[in-house]
Parts: sequence; structure tokens; C-alpha cells
Amino acid sequence: MDSDAEQFDIQVTSAGVAGAWSLRELWRYRDLVWMLVRRNFVVSYKQTILGPAWAIIRPLLTTIVFTVVFGKLAKLPTDGVPPFLYYLCGTVAWGYFSSLLGGSASTLQANAHLLGKVYFPRLVLPISGAFSHLIAYGIQMLFFLCFLLVFHYRNGIPFCSPWILLLPVLLLQMSVLAVGVGLFLASVTIRYRDLGILVGFGLQLWMYATPIAYSVSLVPVKYRMLYSCNPMVAVIDLYRRMFFAEGNCTLAQWGVSLLITALLFWFGLWNFHRVEKNFIDTI
Repeated sequence: MDSDAEQFDIQVTSAGVAGAWSLRELWRYRDLVWMLVRRNFVVSYKQTILGPAWAIIRPLLTTIVFTVVFGKLAKLPTDGVPPFLYYLCGTVAWGYFSSLLGGSASTLQANAHLLGKVYFPRLVLPISGAFSHLIAYGIQMLFFLCFLLVFHYRNGIPFCSPWILLLPVLLLQMSVLAVGVGLFLASVTIRYRDLGILVGFGLQLWMYATPIAYSVSLVPVKYRMLYSCNPMVAVIDLYRRMFFAEGNCTLAQWGVSLLITALLFWFGLWNFHRVEKNFIDTI
């Protein structure tokens, strides 16, 4: 065979982990990102009667259940905040995180028809998913702020606090954490499909290990730093501090949360890149 026949004009090779997260390359595929964002959002509510209204109905129903079960029956403390507002705030934040993590974990299987047809940075898929879920999050946040305004004028509940400036930082942290864990799960479940069944169950356990339905004040002080090893604990607690000026999270605990978030993201990205070249053979 002629050796010249083996020469190619373009060679698609796997870069290092840092190269896998190339902002320049992702920027080149920005049109694909926005196309996938639009597709993901439309498909989510296609052939539904209520359409995007489900973005509001789901957290509302969850909040009502939490208010009745944990607020009325169990009578768990909510740090002086009306139970409905308290649970709605945590549900909206957790809803964005869990939906993004679940979507990132299944993104390879859901887009298998694209992976074998054309090259594009695989990270385009979870990034487009993050923006898609951010639209639903924005709708839910407006819904929450409407209730907060009503309680503010009727019951004197504080309407946000200076901590609200942390909202973009917390959104970024949740996105990075969800994408990082999702990338790891995507790279594992693509080979072992039965593990994908456990993702939903694992998210439920994670939710109950996070102060969505209860306050951090229920955890003994001596165990709170250990409890903060769950990076979503500080995020949810700071969310409530932003809107209600009530919270138990310290800067040290948030620092632990940020460190664990960074480590999980880097590990997820590294593992995703390690098995990336075999995706198309496994799907």
C-alpha cells in the first residue's frame, strides 16, 4: 500500500483535558449550541397540553406536598419563613440542578444519532442542556418572585437581601457541579446501561441529604462541617439567605462546597475525556 495514501489533510485527535474544555473550539460551534438549546426546550414540551406551564406546575406541586407533609404534619422548623415560600425556594434551586444533572448523564444516549455522523466537541451537548434548563429555571424564578412579593406586602417577609449578588455565582456553581457529575455518569452508563437506572434513585437520595425539606439548623453544629461535604448544602442555604436573610451556612462551609465542586467537575471532565474516543463503539 502506498504510504502517501495514509496521509490526511485533517486529523481529528483527542486533546488533553485542558484542550477538551477549549473555549475557542466551543465558541466556533456556538451556532450548534443555540440550535440544540432551542431543540431541547421545544422537545421538552412538544405534544403537551400545558406546554411550558409544566415548568411552573412541577415545582408548585412539589412545594404543596412538602408544605403539607413537612410543614403541617411533621412541623419541621423553617427559620421563621412561611413554609410555602421556604420549600418553594429550595425546590426551584434543586429542580434546576437535578434536571441538568439528569440531562447531562443521559446526553450521550439521547444524542447517539448525532455522534456517529459529524464531529463536534462532545461538551456542546451538556452545555446546550445547561442553557435549556436555565430557561425553565428563569420561568420558575419569576414564579417564585411573584409569591415572594405577595408575602412581602402581606406578611412583611424581607424581599431579597444584599446576598442576592451571589445569585450568578451560585448558578455557576450548580451548573459546574451538575455538568461535572453528569459527565462522569454519562461516561460510565454508556458502557454499563443498568447503572443509568440508579441515577434517578441517587438523585432522590441526594435531595433528602440536602436541606430542601428541612433546615440546616436541625443538624448539630459539630456535624455541620461534615454535612457541608455535600456541596449542595451550602448552595441551598445561601439561596434562602439571599431571599429571606436567614441562613446557617458559614464562609468556611461554602469554601468546602466550592472546593468539592471543583474537584468533582475536574474528575468528571477527566473521565469523560478518557473514554471519549470509544463512545461511538459503545453506543
